Amino acid sequence: MLLETTKTTPTGQTPNPVFAQLASDESIRCAVEALRDHGIEAFVVANTAEAWAKLEELIPAGAEVFTSSSTTFIQTGLQAEIDREGGRYHSVRVQLGKMDPKTQNREMQKLGATPEYVVGSVHAVTETGSVLVASASGSQLAPYAAAAAHVVWVVGAQKIVPTLETALQRLEEYTFQLEDQRAMKVYGMHSGINKLLVINKEGNPQRTKMIIVKENLGF
Repeated sequence: MLLETTKTTPTGQTPNPVFAQLASDESIRCAVEALRDHGIEAFVVANTAEAWAKLEELIPAGAEVFTSSSTTFIQTGLQAEIDREGGRYHSVRVQLGKMDPKTQNREMQKLGATPEYVVGSVHAVTETGSVLVASASGSQLAPYAAAAAHVVWVVGAQKIVPTLETALQRLEEYTFQLEDQRAMKVYGMHSGINKLLVINKEGNPQRTKMIIVKENLGF
């Protein structure tokens, strides 16, 4: 199944609506327990306002924070709040915006890959405690996997699925379709499932947190 997730052009299918449905309370409970067993502490909140409050609990004021590219974060306004100049956090994205990619490209890559905190989202979470993230460029995968000191994900409850096989199906039949449409609109080019990260366990139980929101957020 993993070898099949190499799409770089859209299938022309309508996004499968089954993957837009919020997970049941029982499904969320199973995912939370499994994630905790796998070294990822998970919290459940009702809405975006509660998600922001939980973020403030998890990330101390003044911390260096990089907001990974995420429709969820843009949609909820969390990215704008974190990246607000003069706000609660030291925004890596704001810092990068002041640098010259022609002369400081390598330094910019390092800043984005190894922040103190990286915040973003994922594309699927299984009831058995696995997390799946796909990317066209791969830029967010290094800090998620190992390079950032701390990881915080905000995840809409519609992204919870029973198994890894279903997670891959969600990625191809739903996430990819919507992201490809967004990429064409914003960048004038297709997206692609070019790089894929599957996290089955986090060795450092203090490193990675997930906030599950009982709302349909992102893709």
